[in-house]
Amino acid sequence: MTRVNFSVTPVRLVQAYGLQNIVYFPQSAVAEFDERSANFLGTVGLPHSEVFTSREDVADPCPTGLDAITLGSRFDHYGMTCPQESRTWWMLGYLFTSLVAMDPKSAKVYAFPEGSSGYVELHRDVESLVCALIEFRKLEVDHDKDADPEELAARFKQVVGAFDPTPLADEESQWNLSLEELEHGMW
Repeated sequence: MTRVNFSVTPVRLVQAYGLQNIVYFPQSAVAEFDERSANFLGTVGLPHSEVFTSREDVADPCPTGLDAITLGSRFDHYGMTCPQESRTWWMLGYLFTSLVAMDPKSAKVYAFPEGSSGYVELHRDVESLVCALIEFRKLEVDHDKDADPEELAARFKQVVGAFDPTPLADEESQWNLSLEELEHGMW
């Protein structure tokens, strides 16, 4: 794999979440997988926290015979209907109450909201997802220090929207709903 420089660096991710809360994907040449995304997942990784739970819990692995990565296998195992076009997408984890997956061909990240039979585009790529997660972690830390909720929400929207407008494009996105809860003192 070709080494790529990312705007979101491993150092930024570790500073926000700590090394013990980073999940790395194994580096391999997978057919029809976006090389940039594969490189990002293997070198920068994904955070693991209460807001975003990465993949499977090593202490409680998935049942025998279940492919922990692809959505089709997971949905079939749990008797759920998986949209045909998303059967080969890779599960990244859970954001709040939504399953989050990446289309390995296009690199786009999608959310499958709980209780919904469909999905929504959440980020242009996995780097954008991690950028938003880092900014959300900063927001959480500053909220705990009694910073003004409206200022925190505005900062998040400015930073994340400048990196990728996709996460905030839909008023019903997980990000917008969470920021609305913050601004209305529901935290």
